[in-house]
This record gives sequence, C-alpha cells and structure tokens, in this order.
Amino acid sequence: MNHATLIEGNIKKQLFHMTWPMIFGMLGIVIFNLVDTYFIGHLGVNQLAAMGFTFPVVLLINSFALGLGVGMSALVSRAIGRGDHSQAARITTDGILLAVLLAAAVSIVGMLTIDPVFIMLGAEAEVLDYIREYMQIWYLGTVFVVFPMVGNNAIRATGDTRTPAAVMMVAGLSNAIMDYLLIFGIGIFPEMGMAGAALATVIGRIITFVVASWVLGRREKLLVLRGFSTKVLLRNWKALLDVGLPVALTRVMQPVSIGVLTALLATYGAVAVAGFGVATKLEMFLLMILNSFVSILAPFVGQNFGAKKYERIRKTFFYAIRFSLINGIFLFVVLFFFAENMAGLFSDEASVIYQSVLYMRTVSLAYIFYGLLQTVANIFNVTGKPRRAALLMLVQMFAVCIPLAFLLRNAMASRGIYLALAISWVVIALIGWKLLSQYLDSLGVDEIRKQR
Repeated sequence: MNHATLIEGNIKKQLFHMTWPMIFGMLGIVIFNLVDTYFIGHLGVNQLAAMGFTFPVVLLINSFALGLGVGMSALVSRAIGRGDHSQAARITTDGILLAVLLAAAVSIVGMLTIDPVFIMLGAEAEVLDYIREYMQIWYLGTVFVVFPMVGNNAIRATGDTRTPAAVMMVAGLSNAIMDYLLIFGIGIFPEMGMAGAALATVIGRIITFVVASWVLGRREKLLVLRGFSTKVLLRNWKALLDVGLPVALTRVMQPVSIGVLTALLATYGAVAVAGFGVATKLEMFLLMILNSFVSILAPFVGQNFGAKKYERIRKTFFYAIRFSLINGIFLFVVLFFFAENMAGLFSDEASVIYQSVLYMRTVSLAYIFYGLLQTVANIFNVTGKPRRAALLMLVQMFAVCIPLAFLLRNAMASRGIYLALAISWVVIALIGWKLLSQYLDSLGVDEIRKQR
C-alpha cells in the first residue's frame, strides 16, 4: 500500500503532477457525455431533448455516488496521512459494500419511477418514450456506475491519480465506439437508438468496475476480508455517511438546480431543453481542466489535514484561487468567439444552437466563481466541515438561483434563467471564500495554545 506522499515537497509541482493525469480521466467522462449527445443529435430533436431530460437525473445519482466517494477519499487520505494503513483498507472495504447496496436500491426505485419523475420535469409523451428507452437500461447498470466512482476516489486517496484517469479514459473510448455501433446498428450490431446509447454507457462502466476492483484488491490491498466486524462496519458506515451525506447534498445541488431549470425551460418547448442539454454537456468539456484540479484537492488536502500540515493547505487554497481566475478568463474568451461553432457540432437546428450559445455566453464569465465555489466546498468537505459546504450549496440553489430564475425569466425569458445561475455562483463563491479563509486561519491555533 502507498504511504503518505503528499505531506512534503513542492506544492505547485505536486498539484500539477496530480492534475494532468486527471485531465485525461475527466476527458474520458466528457467523451461519455459528448459522444452520446453527438450521435443522438443525429436521431432528431425529440431524442436530443430526451437526453436533456435524463441529464439532471443521471447527474443526481452520480452526485450521490461522488459524495460517498469524496467521503471515502477524505477518510482514507486522512488515515494514510496518519500512517494508519490497516484502517484505510477497512474503510475502503466497508465503503465499497455500502456503495453496492445503495446502488442496488437506486436501481429498483429508479425503474419504478421513470414516468412520474420525468413527467414532473415536464417531458411530453413523444419525448417520454425515448426517455424510457434510455433509462430502463441505464438503471439496470447502476451498480457498475456507482462502484467505480467510489473505488476511484479510494485509489486517488493514496496519491495515485494516473490509474483512475487511465481507467476513465479507456471507459470513455469504449463507450464512444459502442455508441456508434449500437445507436445506428453497424455491422453485426442491432440498431438500438436511445437504448443503444444507454447500453454503451453501461458497457463502458463495466470496464471501470473490473479494473477498479483489481487495483483496489490486488495492487493496493485496500479490499480485505480479514478483520470483519459488524460493529466496525456500522461505525465506518456512520463515519462515511457523516462526511458523504453532506458532500452528496453538496453535489446534488447541481443536478437538482439543473432539473428545476430544465422544467422552467420546458415551458419554452423541446427546442429550449435540447439546446440547454447540448450546452451543459459542452460545459463538462469546457470545465474539464478546472474540475480535474478541484478533484485532486481532496486527497492532497486530506493527507495534509491528517498530518496537521495546515500551512500547506492554506497555500493550496491560494493556488486554487489563482487557477480558477486564469481558467475562467480563458473560457470566457473561448466562448465569446467559438460558442456557435461548438454548438453547431451537435445540432443543425438554428433554434437549438441559439439556446446553447445563449447559455454559454451568459454564464461563461461566472466560471471564475464556479471554480472558486467548488474549491471552497471540496476543502470544507475533506477537512471535517462538510455541513458548511452543503449549506453554501443549499443557499446557492434555493435562496439565490431558483428565486432569481423565476423572477428574471419574466423579463428576459430563457436568458434570465441562465443569468440567475451565473449570479448565484458569484454571490455564494464570495461568501464561501470569506468563510473558508477564516476557517483556514484558525487551523492549528489550538495546538499552538496547548504548546504554550
């Protein structure tokens, strides 16, 4: 098993060496989404709208898995930072079992609630048929979706970002190939349309499931059968959920807000939802580098928090602020000139392209604050203050974004909905910056007082 590798050395170099492999891993995830959108866009507007409706629901489930994964990363990285490797293995094993059980429950509930959920989101009958085709298969593969998300976070907690990145890249490429074969029925493969896109996604996730299982069990020795105890299992589940549930709530705010915005946009027709769906998938690509950087903060900060290297955490936050600023300005410039060209790759419908461009140009400058907000939430999560992160995200959605969206759409239609999202990022990111700065300044004060 790896020892703590992130508690000494040059911070900027370590962050760079952890981030660049994750960029390729994130690219694999983006390939999953963009390839689906690209091929389904050639099937028709209703199919593209169906993908727009499924996105917030899929993202909601992924967010719960990522929440549990971040909880896993926080506890495992802290244990590694303390040098307690047997505890790291016990937490990983118990966490994986919890993830599998929760995934099975989600699969059953999801299959039983497809129609009411998507009708509530505003899907019309002609779109709902395509949603059923996709989600019935997707739900059957939920375990294969959830397990690798949690497992990869355990691997990253050791400081290894290359293996999870390679796994995600291979899965993304396999999904792209299977998408083409199964959606359109190439060669010996049947033409399955939306169902083919879902099956391709499940196949890609099965690959990540197999590889993550091997790495955790055989290479890292983080999956263990010895030392099992119901008492320890329940204690570890409680510890994971204490971190994971607030983190999941934090993560869930994005798909829930997207779901609400999708329902509001549905009042303008399937074209608006299709355009929004294209834009949010493109956004995943555009934010790939930023999200890669944010994702490696959990193991880095976690190990240093476990080792009580608080000054390294403060410096990391400073570098993250600077990175968010540079990345946000770059994306704003790119979208100012190329948003229309990007949207045109996924649809030739002028109204769909218009909505996609409208979204991207409206929210792009606020990407600076999106990055800052995600950084603040991640550091709070891994340093034992996940409820603060969850509260920030709750306020961002319920107190700022949604009320503003209802208000501004009356005067600005869909642009007002997009502007509400951008404003919510700005306001809550600045509040979070202040709160996290105060918290980081307080770390280590109690130890200094005891020494005196």
